[in-house]
Amino acid sequence: MREAPLPGLSTPVDALPSGSPSGGEDDPHYHGHRDRLRARFLSGGADALQDYELLEMVLFAVEPRKDVKPLAKMLIQTFGGLWNAVQAPPEKLRGLKAGEVALNSDARVATVRAVGACALRAMRQQVLKRPVLSSWNALMDYCTAAMAHETTEQFRLLFLDRKNTLIADEVQQRGTVDHTPVYPREVVRRALELGATAVILVHNHPSGDPSPSRADVDMTKEIIRAADAVGIAVHDHVVVGKGKHASFKALGLM
Repeated sequence: MREAPLPGLSTPVDALPSGSPSGGEDDPHYHGHRDRLRARFLSGGADALQDYELLEMVLFAVEPRKDVKPLAKMLIQTFGGLWNAVQAPPEKLRGLKAGEVALNSDARVATVRAVGACALRAMRQQVLKRPVLSSWNALMDYCTAAMAHETTEQFRLLFLDRKNTLIADEVQQRGTVDHTPVYPREVVRRALELGATAVILVHNHPSGDPSPSRADVDMTKEIIRAADAVGIAVHDHVVVGKGKHASFKALGLM
């Protein structure tokens, strides 16, 4: 005689194997894979996982049951790396599919994009309110992460106080693939509003080559003249390329 189950007792959903709802003999090949990835991550940290495996863990939230490894690998291959994948524009992510999983909704695309946004905001918080001289490398890493893979030019202003502490970071202008309109009076006006005594200019070259152009040099001189008239120093102008950057000060251009 079979015993009836005790009232109120049931198997928790989280206890079922991740490969299939029943945990039966027909479990797919990735049965238990998610638990193993999580265990490796918790015991060894991010270095214990490949880039695609970290992205898999993000995609677990997108698709709770199906195998997300093909999509993770495809995203990294398509965009050329983990960072590029989580920073990719929504229109380029939407609809991508590998295996049985597709980024076929705003919710799924937003989940992938949120990872890049969290990482970038965390980097920004590491450099704000800190002296730029003691955090220069971190500041350049942040600017590179924020701008290097943009498809159009951006002109960013880093505002400093009398102690050379970074008090604000703002994108002033967005332009085309090879030009950004910059207005020296706007740079000075915003610095005065924030009570800044110095600025660092940063812009990107979507081509990937950070070498300053003649237009970059001329524009920098105009900003320096406008800023100097009201006692605001321009400490540097940095051009960000793909994986590298160029400093006007280091190049003797200012």
